[in-house]
Amino acid sequence: MGHQHSHSHSHSHQSSTENIGVAFLLNTFFTIAEFIGGFYTNSMAIMSDAVHDLGDSVSLGMAWYFQKIAKKKATKTYSYGFQRFSLLGALMNTTILFIGSILVIIKSIPRIITPEISDAKGMMWFAFLGIIINGAAVLKLRKGTSINEKVVALHLFEDVLGWIAILVASIVMQFYEVPILDPILSILIAFYVLYNVFKNGKESFRILLQGAPLQISVDDVKLKLLENKNIKAIIDCHIWTMDGEYTIFSAHLIVENSLNLWKDVAVLKADIRKLLHDEFQIEHVTLELDNSEFYETINCNSFL
Repeated sequence: MGHQHSHSHSHSHQSSTENIGVAFLLNTFFTIAEFIGGFYTNSMAIMSDAVHDLGDSVSLGMAWYFQKIAKKKATKTYSYGFQRFSLLGALMNTTILFIGSILVIIKSIPRIITPEISDAKGMMWFAFLGIIINGAAVLKLRKGTSINEKVVALHLFEDVLGWIAILVASIVMQFYEVPILDPILSILIAFYVLYNVFKNGKESFRILLQGAPLQISVDDVKLKLLENKNIKAIIDCHIWTMDGEYTIFSAHLIVENSLNLWKDVAVLKADIRKLLHDEFQIEHVTLELDNSEFYETINCNSFL
């Protein structure tokens, strides 16, 4: 039994934590500015977005906290380590984003029926600021690989789209009296975000329920292993991931009778681990090996 844990995975978690931390600080700073700007421009759209961003700041803070916990070393209680806390953060963020999008839709519908006039020029300048700040945070998270970073990036991308909608609406409203544009665009954006929420939520639940990673086929792994002439059969094979990045593999292999118990088996295990790491980026490998003669004997005795 053994495993390999690459330095790149540790570096990836460090990068994830830093990226989410920067996004949290940017979002919190801008949320405070939004409340001031919403009051100054007498814009309900900006005030509503400020409330939404306040929820985002809370969820980003949780994501940052959970991502930091995920770096802790394994303990007797959590023998695999704390990577799954990152997944917990992603699930909580997905839930908050879902609730936030529903609230946006609920608040936007009455504003279609009874449009409200706001300071369009003030909204325009504030929209520029919103696009710059939230856009900078999205770019920071764009290259992230963890599911937590993907969900957080979706939070911030939603905000960028929201500010683009406010920008377009504010420019048009400076020339034409059509305040209904703002709530219509808000509803369209909310539905787009909900679509992505379900897509990311599906991936999170797949990981939580220990499904095989989407990028790895169990059948492909079996076929690759059986190319080794010393492996006669694969009785048991499991592939799952801790957090969408750290992949775990376990298998019960039936091997050639002629293999030397110590020397040949040790070499075979090392070859399998290298193959799984290089071909499928599997970090943690657990193997149980039996020779075919012993396995057949056990099976025959089980029927007596």
